[in-house]
Amino acid sequence: MKIVSITTTRERIPLKTPFVTALRTVYDAEFIRVKIVFESGSESFGEAPATKAITGEDLESIEQNIKELTPLLLGLNRAEALQTLHTSSIGSSSKAAIDMALFIQETISNSEPIETDITISLGSKEEMLNEARIAQERGIKLFKVKLGKDIEHAIEVTQSLAAKFPEHQLLIDANQAWSVAQSLEYIEGVKDLSSIALIEQPVIAKDLEGLKNISQNSPIPILADEAVFSFEDAKHIHQNGIAEMINIKLMKCGGVSQAIKILEYAREHNITCMLGSMIEGPISINAAVQLAFNYRDVIKFVDLDSPLLYKEPSELLSFHFDRGEVFVR
Repeated sequence: MKIVSITTTRERIPLKTPFVTALRTVYDAEFIRVKIVFESGSESFGEAPATKAITGEDLESIEQNIKELTPLLLGLNRAEALQTLHTSSIGSSSKAAIDMALFIQETISNSEPIETDITISLGSKEEMLNEARIAQERGIKLFKVKLGKDIEHAIEVTQSLAAKFPEHQLLIDANQAWSVAQSLEYIEGVKDLSSIALIEQPVIAKDLEGLKNISQNSPIPILADEAVFSFEDAKHIHQNGIAEMINIKLMKCGGVSQAIKILEYAREHNITCMLGSMIEGPISINAAVQLAFNYRDVIKFVDLDSPLLYKEPSELLSFHFDRGEVFVR
């Protein structure tokens, strides 16, 4: 079944409140949706958000990448197109959108609900505690806590969240904002808080030695995020003891087929994973959620909360989100 056309559209979904991290502030989920039409008349879709601060791609570059690659994909079947796609030099998010539309995932075999976190955006202590309270009222028990460069603020917020919400798990995400010294200062200030499940990417992605130093001196597990884009990155992190956990995102690794390569490696080597996301549209969240169901044995933490942040629910979701749990429709 050969490809006869590939087209793109720009999509936008307003968020309830701004999504704030140490790297960026986002008010809308903005993404490129790609549609692939096959000679049978069947259609498939993929999506990629603009996350220039992380992948280096904006909406314009994603559109341009897909446009430039399209002539090489027309007339190919799915397998041929995937091979051509992943030998190209276009950006990882651009690859992910096309890969998503080409790759057919296995049917979900275990439909028991899974749990996702929700993001507590970086802000004042009072703002963050209020966000957590609202999330608690919605029945969500897993908080992804965004922290910034101010270590005193980071420690104070973490201690306050742990005290106010003792039954909740905290996934601490510094988004590369700290130095090694700051990371160790933070860890010293919160190491006795049992509710902290992990600390995600405290130092800049290229500082692998710093990340390893932190991992070796932290009683709290360290998760590598921006330091892991590709399958090769995941292997390097694991084989060199740089971090205990890895965060897999479709937009970093280049799509579903590439995420599966990493997940199979993680399964073989007993590596604990988070399955994460950017601020993404419903089709890319659908693809990631399906992976979360099929690899629940290695994906301990699910960070697919974009639909919980939408101002209005999307009818394109294949899954139902309720009180922090994700159900197959």
